[in-house]
Amino acid sequence: MVVEPLGPMFRRVLVANRGEVAIRIMRACRELGIRTVAVYSEADAHAPHIAHADAAVCIGPPPSRESYLDAQRILAAARQTGADAIHPGYGFLAESPDFAAAVRDASLTFVGPPAEAIAAMGDKPAARRRVAAAGVPVAPAAEDPPRDPAGLGAAARKIGYPVLIKAAAGGGGKGMRVVRSEAELGREFAAAAREALAAFGDDRLFLERYLERPRHVEVQILADTHGNAIHLGERECSIQRRHQKIVEETPSPAVDETLRERMTRAALAAAHSVGYENAGTVEFLLTPDKQFYFLEMNTRLQVEHPITELVTGVDIVQAQLRIAAGEPLWLRQEDIRPRGHAIECRIYAEDPANQFLPSADKILFLQEPQGPGIRVDSGIAPGFNVPLYYDPLLAKLSVWGENREQARRRLIEALREYVVLGCTTNIPFLIDLLEHPAFARGQTHTQFIEEHMPAWKPANRHRLVAGLAAALDVATAPAQPPAEASRRAAPSPWRTLGRWRLGE
Repeated sequence: MVVEPLGPMFRRVLVANRGEVAIRIMRACRELGIRTVAVYSEADAHAPHIAHADAAVCIGPPPSRESYLDAQRILAAARQTGADAIHPGYGFLAESPDFAAAVRDASLTFVGPPAEAIAAMGDKPAARRRVAAAGVPVAPAAEDPPRDPAGLGAAARKIGYPVLIKAAAGGGGKGMRVVRSEAELGREFAAAAREALAAFGDDRLFLERYLERPRHVEVQILADTHGNAIHLGERECSIQRRHQKIVEETPSPAVDETLRERMTRAALAAAHSVGYENAGTVEFLLTPDKQFYFLEMNTRLQVEHPITELVTGVDIVQAQLRIAAGEPLWLRQEDIRPRGHAIECRIYAEDPANQFLPSADKILFLQEPQGPGIRVDSGIAPGFNVPLYYDPLLAKLSVWGENREQARRRLIEALREYVVLGCTTNIPFLIDLLEHPAFARGQTHTQFIEEHMPAWKPANRHRLVAGLAAALDVATAPAQPPAEASRRAAPSPWRTLGRWRLGE
């Protein structure tokens, strides 16, 4: 049973984010009859997300801490524009309990979970204890290990090597180290503490059993303010670089109906353990023998939400807005009937052949793929200068197919049609990854890239794309006198692109 929205639930929503997620939220708001406010830093003065909003406010200089991470500037922009709700997107302040509480204290609605739930899941050791009490499997760990060498070594031996050092106050790979012997434990623990302090202002660490070659599987949930909750199935996010996802799919090739029932039941139990409300994602590590363990809960919208939308037909961003406005869940669990298979690739301005280092520059030309089952969530446009100050995510390419193989082939073809000139992107790397026989067989795990593509370099057919920038510059230059034009003659960029697509 699907119930239509009651009507415009907010008059104006400020989107406290940038790029493709800001545009995604604004589109959802427009469909619900809600006006939107964009915020932007000086580095984003010409960013595409501004044009999608009804109003826009500059909130400071380029550095995040002086703009997108400055809660008071964002609240001031909300007051200035008459916004009655704030959607944080993901990243920046999305999982800050202090920001969620400040929004509430300013008599505005935070489009997300209560500050208390964010805080409960943000403290990783405390979250482990809480979900374990609710019956959710957790890996062996030392949640408050001694700092002295003897005590630390004893705690690690009790867990069993290899162990994983993790930051208590955050994720994203910050403050994370794999330790395979006691000889390296003290050194790596000290390094992880320094990194955690720099990233989160908190140097607390804990030890956890390191699982070799697990899959990263997460469950999307929706919970209203009336005690109702449902799940929207699982996503597999095992393809990662630097502990950050780059390819996601749903359903997971490794999850059958019996395992899905167990994992989704555990995810809902984890959400109920903190009185969760709104959209959230419970993440698990799945071992080759089908055992799963709680990893963390992301108390926000996920980057990879489009693939769940493609297979379920549920607009997760609109669901967030409706739940934040106090509507009871209009969907029952039996209403969720996933169909087909969907895969998403994250398009980054980065160089996979050079340790995935960011590549920020001006977008000279952009051609996004189109066709049946193809969805592009983009935050760029021709002429936009990609800033160095923020995450280099440019866009997300998601495809749907009747089955996994159709989706995989469709995604490869869509990536071949995706052209971004002006900065280096990971598109050639993604094509080779999706064509890898192990990926085609669904044999994915969190060390996939290190195992199968450790020294990747672009093939010749990919290098041709880099030459398109120069060809395009010539082809679009102002008219020159005949003699000058003959000296500047260059092949058509479109002909070059055609040869590249044919593999010539």
